[in-house]
Amino acid sequence: MPSQRPQAKGTRMIDNARTIVTEYRFAPGAETGWHKHGHDYVVVPMTTGNLLIEGPGGTSTLAPLTAGIPYARTEGVEHNVVNPNATEFVFIEIEMK
Repeated sequence: MPSQRPQAKGTRMIDNARTIVTEYRFAPGAETGWHKHGHDYVVVPMTTGNLLIEGPGGTSTLAPLTAGIPYARTEGVEHNVVNPNATEFVFIEIEMK
């Protein structure tokens, strides 16, 4: 059954031979939709708050994030990211090709 959540808005800022940089804006309750990362990536939160990370097999984790404090993940991560906050959540994702 498809999700009834609003979709996060991704704006591609850079796409060249080495990197893809995308800004993601999540309204309250918005999600990315299920996806699998094709590259190693770094996420830089622009706001402070939590993101709900839904994983394969029905797992879910509440991830506290702080504006300006990045984290990195490797290619192959599969998940859906949801904004459980009452306010907009924004992050920049940098993918290494």
